[in-house]
Amino acid sequence: MIDRMGTFRRALALLRLCLLGIAGPVLAAAAPAAAAEPTVDAEVAPEHSAHRFTFEGLDGRPIALSDFAGGPVLVVNTASFCGFTPQYEALQALHERFQARGLTILGVPSNDFGGQEPGSAAEIREFCTGIYGVRFPLTAKQSVRGTGAHPFYRWARTELGPENAPRWNFHKYLVAPDGRLVRAFPTRVRPDAPAVIEAIEALLPASGS
Repeated sequence: MIDRMGTFRRALALLRLCLLGIAGPVLAAAAPAAAAEPTVDAEVAPEHSAHRFTFEGLDGRPIALSDFAGGPVLVVNTASFCGFTPQYEALQALHERFQARGLTILGVPSNDFGGQEPGSAAEIREFCTGIYGVRFPLTAKQSVRGTGAHPFYRWARTELGPENAPRWNFHKYLVAPDGRLVRAFPTRVRPDAPAVIEAIEALLPASGS
């Protein structure tokens, strides 16, 4: 009889807690937590990845963009005798600032605009390293516009639209670590412009991590 009375009293107390809105949180806290839903990173479809493209290097060796997977790549069509050629200095500074965190600067010499890159591979290398101290990779001279453009540039035009394709030297394409083409910056936007720095840092691991 005593046990039945005790059980009844405990049930009555619980009922009162429920009516006061207290028992719900108490019981929920006692219940086992639901398992978290697993998260799956979406893979970039091959047709939307820059990592399938390869350039010939200035030294004749292949430069596969897939070699830079896991870090962002800033692809810049360059020229030695252009009013914007001093951007080489800012590009080298970016290289020195962010290389350790995974950024690659890739210079793509081109004679497409104004015939301002007429030299040989040896002349281009001597100019870039001797005048601006360039240490980031350079491709062999390429076409970057029209039907004869390198496949990367034809693809990039499709990905971001013709309005974001190169219209002059020192146009910049930013490739994400997973190969997506995420931004384009026109010639007049310097490599050290706040918008460029912000876009690059958003794709890099935190400093010191």
